Amino acid sequence: MKILLASSEVYPFSKTGGLADMVGSLGVALVNAGQEARIVTPLYRGLRDKFPRMTRVNWKFDLPMGERHVQADLWELDLDSGLKIYFVDQPDYFDRAGIYQEGQFSYADNAERFIFFSKCVVNLARYLAWRPDIVHLHDWQVGLVPALIQHQRDSAGWGKPPPTCLTIHNLAYQGTFPAAVYALTNLPKLFFHTEGAEYFGMLNCLKAGIAFADVITTVSPRYAREITTEELGCGLDGVLRRRRAHLVGILNGVDYQEWNPAKDPHLPAPFSLSKLAGKKKNKAALQTFVALPVAENIPLYGTISRLAEQKGVDIQLAALAEMLNADIQFILLGSGSAEYELGYRELARRFPGKIAVQFGYNESLAHQIEAGCDFFLMPSRFEPCGLNQMYSLRYGTIPIVRATGGLDDSVIDYGEQTDKANGIKFYEYTSRALAKAIRKSLAIYHQPELIRQYRRNAMRADFSWGKTVDEYLEAYRTVMQ
Repeated sequence: MKILLASSEVYPFSKTGGLADMVGSLGVALVNAGQEARIVTPLYRGLRDKFPRMTRVNWKFDLPMGERHVQADLWELDLDSGLKIYFVDQPDYFDRAGIYQEGQFSYADNAERFIFFSKCVVNLARYLAWRPDIVHLHDWQVGLVPALIQHQRDSAGWGKPPPTCLTIHNLAYQGTFPAAVYALTNLPKLFFHTEGAEYFGMLNCLKAGIAFADVITTVSPRYAREITTEELGCGLDGVLRRRRAHLVGILNGVDYQEWNPAKDPHLPAPFSLSKLAGKKKNKAALQTFVALPVAENIPLYGTISRLAEQKGVDIQLAALAEMLNADIQFILLGSGSAEYELGYRELARRFPGKIAVQFGYNESLAHQIEAGCDFFLMPSRFEPCGLNQMYSLRYGTIPIVRATGGLDDSVIDYGEQTDKANGIKFYEYTSRALAKAIRKSLAIYHQPELIRQYRRNAMRADFSWGKTVDEYLEAYRTVMQ
């Protein structure tokens, strides 16, 4: 099967979050499963220098954008895995300091940038000598592709275009812009209506994808159910309910080549299920690195997160203010809201020697936190899939999660399956419920055999890409018949 994946970010070339990890890993996993997969993504600043094996393709884009035409070049890179990456080279749009924004401000022309990128995806799908059997799109940045393909099928002589699959990674990000921007799509008005791309008089790119894609997936089974509800549907629950028969939830996989405690180059000491001694060494090294007292018997909690309301930062700050009076330590790695950053700074001031705060992102430190902590906090208000809880499980670090989205699908609480418990869940979105879950973790921690059982169960959990790929292939086949 020939699969063209399209995404605004792909690891290791560009990344702001889990979208990049998922698309990069899925592409490799599809190739490993014997499929012909290729990925198309923008050529951002510095990529040609960072990946000098990249070569220019004999290809010119010259595409309408409203009343004018915009040109671009195409580059490609063949990875050792067998995956080919295409890069759309349009410097005015993509040679910038950021992907979507600089500082706290989004680029004013994001609509134009990603409408153009969507048109490039369609152009490749139609005219490449390598003709894809399906086009797999990721998030709002390429949400207009299904409508663009349908229009070319109906009005521009594209006899049998490939079907489209749209994956929603986070419904909260929809790509909503003023209606005037719709002219840049060069689509007729028949696509701009209440069951199509129009949303309260504005253009909604993700809604367009939901309305016109042949199959829709999202990144966990529970999230697929949640987004059809008014509570978590982010205003699109109506169109999602109408398309429920075409909606599938598929839990993300984890790249165990990168996240493997036995071979992780970021760790001071490797460890595994059969050789857990290294975990204690990683804890001591982490405590030393972040200037916390080295204390084997004090439970260490960690969080790696965007500091945003979605991530439950408000209830975590309140719960920590209560629980740091107990004999625990906590480390944060993350960035985001200035208000939340200030909240963590204040906690660090109030509880010296108990809390370490690192703002920004550091890939090596992220691996060390997963390896060195005893527990990992993810109190999300909602979480489409989440990956850190899966990384934590692999590293024997017990996740404490709110039972929502992929967190609920991937973590097993003692109350669900006693013999397979590998984490702690709480249900109410309150600091009180989170604090209660932390107290439960303290009880587990101080029972050596019980904490060992949790760690063994955690490290046995399998979220490898094999099963995930099979589910995507099944979703593709449903619309290729």
